[in-house]
Amino acid sequence: MKKILIFAGSIFVVMLAGCAQNVHRYGSVIGVKEDMLEKYKELHANPWPLVNKQIKESNIQNFSIYLSQFPDGRYYLFSYFEYTGDDFKADMAKMAADPTTQKWWKETDTYQIPFEDRPAGQWWKPMEEVYHLD
Repeated sequence: MKKILIFAGSIFVVMLAGCAQNVHRYGSVIGVKEDMLEKYKELHANPWPLVNKQIKESNIQNFSIYLSQFPDGRYYLFSYFEYTGDDFKADMAKMAADPTTQKWWKETDTYQIPFEDRPAGQWWKPMEEVYHLD
């Protein structure tokens, strides 16, 4: 089965085969300030419990953020998560309305460098999934 998701101007094609529940995978990328790397890693080593709770309540699982320095000398964060709900837009709106999550984002956003060519209304730049092995 093939599903096409449209979110904030981005199109994601997700292949679903033999899944008991719908799982939609999302990857995105953003720059991170070199002078803030240790603070960013420290903050994520001890995430706020209510932020983690809200992420789970928003039907997100297997959420990971990776860090790498690229040949251009800059540092980038890669985010991956799986969404298992039925209404991504509503779940993301619920998360965005959560006061604790808003405070977390206000903190983490100061460490990040968004791409200029990201879709309107998005902080992280979405990535297209080109391969997945079940």
